[in-house]
Amino acid sequence: MARGGGFRFFPPFIKFLLISNVAVFAVTALFAVGMTFDGLPLQDVISRTFALQPLESGLFRPWQVVTYQFLHGGLSHIFFNMFALWMFGQELENIWGSRRFATYYLVSGIVAAITHLLVSPMLDTTLLPTVGASGSIMGVLLAFGLTFPNRPVLMFPIFFPIPAKFFVLIYAGLDLINGFLNTSDGIAHFAHLGGALGGFLLLRFGGPLFRLVDKTATGSMRREERVVDARYRDLDNSNIVVLDDERPPVRTEAPARQLTRTPTKFLVDGRPITQEEIDEILDRIKDHGYHSLSESDKRILFEVSKQM
Repeated sequence: MARGGGFRFFPPFIKFLLISNVAVFAVTALFAVGMTFDGLPLQDVISRTFALQPLESGLFRPWQVVTYQFLHGGLSHIFFNMFALWMFGQELENIWGSRRFATYYLVSGIVAAITHLLVSPMLDTTLLPTVGASGSIMGVLLAFGLTFPNRPVLMFPIFFPIPAKFFVLIYAGLDLINGFLNTSDGIAHFAHLGGALGGFLLLRFGGPLFRLVDKTATGSMRREERVVDARYRDLDNSNIVVLDDERPPVRTEAPARQLTRTPTKFLVDGRPITQEEIDEILDRIKDHGYHSLSESDKRILFEVSKQM
């Protein structure tokens, strides 16, 4: 359902994230081993410069709220993060467009970093750097759960399918509990919760920001013209009575064949769904957010996504 090219399993920004994260991991975990820079191990230099350093450490730099999202602590860490990113994010990017998804992903990670910096020192005085895209991905997971609340999800550590909305609640609940009880487990639980918080705030109040970053997209006026044309071009005017004598008389021949819209393979409740209808729903999400959709629109998106 991506604009201009159909549904893509590897949309542009997710493809960029997968490649860049794996490339950075390869450099830091493989090629940098044994190398030094200015007399220091190169891995330590990378960590001190680009990982999210605690405020109290004196090593914190503003750019770290973004760069820490591209560093990972091990093979399993990056594998599960990238798999979850692709699993939950590719459908969202296809619906939202790459610019909006990129903004959502990065800002969720920034809010995750800020939350971790502010909350973690109250619970654990250990000054350790933080790495990983988990905060951003938690924001993506939240958006997926709100967009497709009843979509069955099967993923570690839950080995049976449950609706996405419950999956998100379970994960957030586990992070909240572990954030207070397991402060020394090496996992930034409040960064995860911060990512979900950032995602929720963006979904609720981020409309102006999304419109700003995606201002080059097709304008609403142009789309409105297409919608009007699509709604009225199929009307059968053979039974219209003209009262103004100066206007041309009504045609008496047999009604013209009703014009059809773009054929589609999608059916919802037995009704064919055209590509124009899908585009209109996607544009409403783009202009006003997912929560502006009617229940009928949400059902159409949900059912169409299952048929793709």
